[in-house]
Amino acid sequence: MQNIYVAFPGGRFKALTFSYDDGKLQDRRLVSIFNRHGLKGSFHLNGGLLGQAERIPAAEVRELYAGHEVSAHTYTHPTIARCPREQVAREILDDRKALEDLVGYPVRGLSYPNGSCSDDIVRLLPLLGIEYSRLVPTTGGFSMPEDFLRWQGTCHHNQELERRGEEFLAFSRSQYLYLMYVWGHSYEFDRDGNWGLIEGFAERMGGKGDVWYATNIEIVDYMNRWKAMRFSSDCSLAHNPSAGSVWVMVGGGVAEVPGGATLRLGA
Repeated sequence: MQNIYVAFPGGRFKALTFSYDDGKLQDRRLVSIFNRHGLKGSFHLNGGLLGQAERIPAAEVRELYAGHEVSAHTYTHPTIARCPREQVAREILDDRKALEDLVGYPVRGLSYPNGSCSDDIVRLLPLLGIEYSRLVPTTGGFSMPEDFLRWQGTCHHNQELERRGEEFLAFSRSQYLYLMYVWGHSYEFDRDGNWGLIEGFAERMGGKGDVWYATNIEIVDYMNRWKAMRFSSDCSLAHNPSAGSVWVMVGGGVAEVPGGATLRLGA
């Protein structure tokens, strides 16, 4: 039987994503850097705080974050593990509603405010329409998460970003999937005086043909399409019941299985 491996779009085996919290005014500069180099990020906003305390105003959200993902961060940024479940639910749903009214699409992701999380909250999230959420602790590694509702990044941008970027770019064993996930707050670049760090990193990482540049939710959606794939008993036929394509590695080649299609895989 031939070996079949999931690949990222286009047959790639590496993906890079970013996650930035709070929607501070410094997001304007960060988004501009990402856009210049073809990078994509997920920006986690508090719908009840937009326009306050040096945050991006509501009227700017849709245009500023176009091409990226706007994601939830709770409506007012409480430490939710200390709150009643009813308040947690209201904070997330109110945040989703406020952001969805601005961007015009369902908001399905979250980053835990203050890194605050509990088992009860994780169980609650799917009932509130949340499909992933990012924690504060990082792994230092490049593996895909086992649980998207307890998603740990590779590193904060102040955690040896350049060294980890070089390690990521050097990966060449295509039988693995590698994900580099960087998180932080854009205001930290002003605070720490290190805008050059992210500008240099973006220039170094952008434009690589073997890297998929994706938002957090794009990664979640793609992996869900992979999970929905159906194969014949001998794995010679692959059926994709989803709307979007899935790419698989078969032997030494790559095959795209379009949405709704059944494909015979080469021997």
